[in-house]
Amino acid sequence: MKVPLSLLVLTVAFVQNVSAQVPIPTAKIDSLFAEWNKPGMPGAVVGVVHGGKLIYAKGFGEADLETGAKISPKTVFHVASVSKQFTAYAIVLLAEQGKLSLDDDIHKYLPEVPDFGKTITIRHLIHHTSGLRDQWNLLAMAGWQLDDVITKQHVLNLVTRQQELNFEPGSAFAYCNTGYTLLAEIVSRVAQQPFADWMQQQVFKPLGMQSTLFYDNQEAIVKGRSYSFHGSGAPGGFSKSILSYGNVGATSLFTTVEDLALWLANFRSTQLGTPATMPQMLERGRLTKGDTLPYAFGLSHGNYKGLAYYGHNGADAGFRSYLAYFPQEEYGFIVLSNQAEFSPDRKGFEVANLFLAPFLKEEKKPAAPLAASTSENSPFDSTRFRAYAGSYSLDEAPGFVLAFKRNGSRYFTQATGQPEVEMFPSSDSTFFLKVVEASIVFHQAKDGKVNRITLRQNGDHPGTRVPAQPEVIPLGQFVGKYYSPELETIYTLVEKAGTLKLRHVHHGEADLKVLSPDRLQAPWWFVQNIDLVRDTSGKVVGLKMTNGRVANLWFKRLPDDFAAGGAPTAAK
Repeated sequence: MKVPLSLLVLTVAFVQNVSAQVPIPTAKIDSLFAEWNKPGMPGAVVGVVHGGKLIYAKGFGEADLETGAKISPKTVFHVASVSKQFTAYAIVLLAEQGKLSLDDDIHKYLPEVPDFGKTITIRHLIHHTSGLRDQWNLLAMAGWQLDDVITKQHVLNLVTRQQELNFEPGSAFAYCNTGYTLLAEIVSRVAQQPFADWMQQQVFKPLGMQSTLFYDNQEAIVKGRSYSFHGSGAPGGFSKSILSYGNVGATSLFTTVEDLALWLANFRSTQLGTPATMPQMLERGRLTKGDTLPYAFGLSHGNYKGLAYYGHNGADAGFRSYLAYFPQEEYGFIVLSNQAEFSPDRKGFEVANLFLAPFLKEEKKPAAPLAASTSENSPFDSTRFRAYAGSYSLDEAPGFVLAFKRNGSRYFTQATGQPEVEMFPSSDSTFFLKVVEASIVFHQAKDGKVNRITLRQNGDHPGTRVPAQPEVIPLGQFVGKYYSPELETIYTLVEKAGTLKLRHVHHGEADLKVLSPDRLQAPWWFVQNIDLVRDTSGKVVGLKMTNGRVANLWFKRLPDDFAAGGAPTAAK
């Protein structure tokens, strides 16, 4: 194929200009992504921004395994929750224009949201402190699969049926996609036009982001887009990860590495808004008790090897995304992938290591066992693990249980609703994970028993051992059908061959663990803990379901004969 000479000249000039300023470790970056740089593999695109300019951009793997289309810096990706910072930016722009206030009650714009007796402000939505239940968890509990078509109206239909909050607004942090869907709707109602159109006119076009849009119509055709995949279980095999979202705000930004480089340039030198726009975007949330959160306006503050940065990741279907900006060093890193098993955060920091090496502080090994990446683990007496094995419930989230077990010379942990992962000893009492930056400390009492742990992941999270079942609990008392008026769905508890099972018409059947006479545990990510509610006689009259982002959702027990009999015969 002939390439125009003018194009070659321009390309060479760009590389030479960049290389004169910053050495680009191209070969080292290529080696980080070599696994995906082959036919028949989904992959990733990487972008590095410095001084407001895109100094490196390259794609690896295929954007569509069916057509073999290659990933390039111009490939359009769904970036999932990286979308949130754009929604927050829209809110900040409207606030600066005096069209809304961050401390407005959301009912001023969304009167259909139920009145929970507590004021929920726009600021609460931004910082995930509203107490609202998460839309994805609610949809799944109601019977939806997350690869179903899900529109804004589907989300709003569930939100308007809710009767309780997870917690009092402002009192706690719980990541909530619902809040950002509502923020987009507020923008739309204030601007009196669809959110996607307003963003196109007021944000993307002014910044020159020509390949970026909010995808609010799941049937729309987007040229040059990627599709997502996940491992099929067969060696080297992949299956489609379907995404049919028609809702925006929390997710559904379609964009490219090249356009995100322009976005990061706006972080460095504000072109859209006022000098106060970025300081507002970076303002951390604060709880009513005074605690400051790392989460700001769709951006989370972090520290990497002594360097401050802010950014966000995202995951929907098989799409994975990460964007981080180091303001002091003026470096930004973008990694977008279309493979579910891909870790953009980890790869992003691996790329960052290559550019930020002169600025990074040496980590002290005792303080950072998480950084270990070799197979040389600390010597460990495997007999000690007998006291560690079992399940532990986090004190702050009783529905979140970590189970620990040994298999030969290997050790594993599994969190509620998540796959089993291997962990590695770094001392007699501490194990670390390699798949994420996390470690677990087992606290052994003087009598040798271990009933307490601490999960160290973005802070310390203590947990308590879940006691072994103390008695044989009759299962018949739980059997029945349970209805949620908020979700308009039914779950059935049945006893089968001595096992209590949970059934749903869309989700099928799962075994339940009976933790106590008043608590059950389910294996689904959207149903984790089930607390039984009894009347004064002790009869079970209902239950409350809890998962990571929905607390105490009420289900009323239906009469045993509520569905007895068939439809009446029509009179002739």
